Amino acid sequence: MTKTSKLSGFYKQSPEERLRLVSEFADLSIDEASCISATGALSLDAADRMVENVIGIMEVPMGVAVNFLINGKDYLIPMAIEEPSVIAAASNAAKMAREGGGFTTSSTGPVMIGQIQAVGITDPGGARMRVLEKKDEIIRRANEVDPVLVKYGGGAKDVEARVVDTPGGKMVITHLIVDCRDAMGANAVNTMAETVAPYIEELTGGHVYLRIISNFADKRIMRGKAVFTKEAIGGDDVVDRILTAYHFAAGDPYRAATHNKGIMNGVSAAVLATGNDTRAIEAGAHVYASRSGAYRPLSTYEKNSNGDLVGTIEMPMAVGLVGGATKTNPIARAAVKILGVKTATEMGEVFVALGLAQNFAAMRALATEGIQRGHMGLHSRNIAIQAGATGDLVDKIAAIMVKEGKVRADRARELLDEMKGKEE
Repeated sequence: MTKTSKLSGFYKQSPEERLRLVSEFADLSIDEASCISATGALSLDAADRMVENVIGIMEVPMGVAVNFLINGKDYLIPMAIEEPSVIAAASNAAKMAREGGGFTTSSTGPVMIGQIQAVGITDPGGARMRVLEKKDEIIRRANEVDPVLVKYGGGAKDVEARVVDTPGGKMVITHLIVDCRDAMGANAVNTMAETVAPYIEELTGGHVYLRIISNFADKRIMRGKAVFTKEAIGGDDVVDRILTAYHFAAGDPYRAATHNKGIMNGVSAAVLATGNDTRAIEAGAHVYASRSGAYRPLSTYEKNSNGDLVGTIEMPMAVGLVGGATKTNPIARAAVKILGVKTATEMGEVFVALGLAQNFAAMRALATEGIQRGHMGLHSRNIAIQAGATGDLVDKIAAIMVKEGKVRADRARELLDEMKGKEE
């Protein structure tokens, strides 16, 4: 039977039924499925070895975005996030994108940069040239410390050097260009940078201080595209409204920040679910958005000759399948299996497609009904629970608040008191 991520009515199912469907799609074992459904899958003992000063586990809801068709392949995308409406919006956007053939993606490969800072140099221009002249020797020394990465086709591939004028004087910054394969790369790149640092001191005649990876991963770019047909998204007027909203973001950094936050709603949730580094991804994304000297959207929207909306996205995506919490957290391991990717590059391309879907969903909501209608409809249940509602009362109170347009804690408490009074 052909697998498909197009699961109609997925949101209507119970958590148990949704997990059963996902398990069938991803061929999860009983143990893997139980790990996802049970709280405490990450033991205190394991957590205590992951970070410092552990006192417990902070759990975040994990859902699955459905309907994704990327490069002709179906995906279910695990997302760990506390914000309501995000997963539903991404799934709906992916459903609309299918009408135009789904998402297509491409990338530049899993390349990261290690920076080596040399200071106190009398001839920074000459020192830069000496570093570049010894590029092959620098690469050789770097690769000696990670023969396994080299064995799999990765390792240091190139060396760049820049003279950077700073408030503390001119510095020579050497960039070690490393193909990280299926790792995010921080450990490998940092080790290589530290290894070649003494040699950089020898070449430059300066002192090396920082030797560390850069999270501005501009050599590890993921790109995505989708055509949202005008019929699928509500007609010509909706296309034009979304374009107007995009133009606002393209011209105003205050709007662009929120525009990009919508992208990261999807990306960060998937990054977190798979045990990758959300902070690194977010830092790189926002620097990339500012690379022109002004803060701009990571996505673009245009109208094609048929009048359909064409959305594109481009951003750094330093994620990995090996190392870190991706391997030590059992839920992250199961999430990667649900995702079904074979390489870190494939993972990054799926995540960038998710970011575009999330962004499109927010743009369409803003351009039509407003963001609050769908968002508050889902948020109302959280408010009802906070007020003390349980069982059927949660949905009853939420429905009343949405109908009234008063999704507030005080109104939820009033309704709860009234309903309890009637029961008594």
